[in-house]
Amino acid sequence: MNALSQNGFITTTIDNKIAIITFSHPASNSFPSNLLKDLTGELNLLSENESVSVIILKSSGNGAFCAGASFDELLSIDNFDDGKLFFSGFANVINAMRTCKKIIIGRIQGKAVGGGVGLVSACDYVFATDNASVKLSEIAIGIGPFVIEPAVSRKIGKTAMSQLTLAAHDWKNAKWAFENGLYSELFTSIEDLDSTLTVFASKLASYNPEALQEMKKVFWENTSHWDVLLYDRAAISGKLVLSEFTKNALSAFKK
Repeated sequence: MNALSQNGFITTTIDNKIAIITFSHPASNSFPSNLLKDLTGELNLLSENESVSVIILKSSGNGAFCAGASFDELLSIDNFDDGKLFFSGFANVINAMRTCKKIIIGRIQGKAVGGGVGLVSACDYVFATDNASVKLSEIAIGIGPFVIEPAVSRKIGKTAMSQLTLAAHDWKNAKWAFENGLYSELFTSIEDLDSTLTVFASKLASYNPEALQEMKKVFWENTSHWDVLLYDRAAISGKLVLSEFTKNALSAFKK
């Protein structure tokens, strides 16, 4: 499968019950709304694909894993409806990952910012390199990580979430992310990560798919209210992104 977008693209390959979704964007693998829509669609399709037991989510290149929301698109938002719609794109992806019937493994080769941290948090198991630092910079630009907060807090707890959110200008290194539960395993090189990931995914794919599906439900117990919560949070972000503070901060940040 290959879902092309005007800005960036999504590709999916399937082999031996393992689907590999790769997303790519020239701006450090950031997400404009059309790419969020494509990723949501791919996840929903794979959820119903009986030839798939395991999904690996990765981004292209050896640099950043994901720079989060598209700054260009954030700057272009000039009304509440468009703002809520844009942030709902992240809500759609996280909910698709949450309700997906397949185990999702994250392959994190580099830095993750904002919505990228949300994607990592919504994975069921995560392999990362020492270069995979994380940052939530939203407060610094006048908004906040409202949509992704439930996913991140579920993984690392409210205390670590508050540290990550309020230290908006600071990177937390991969060791911090590993020690706080965001990453499941940590590697010194991409080569070591990929070799271990291949073995791990192959073992998972050999297990009873019904058992994996039932365990997925257990992992995500008590999150059904996210069907409403994440869109309520998108409305908060959609309002804040229109503020003069945020417009000025985004322009300065982009420069």
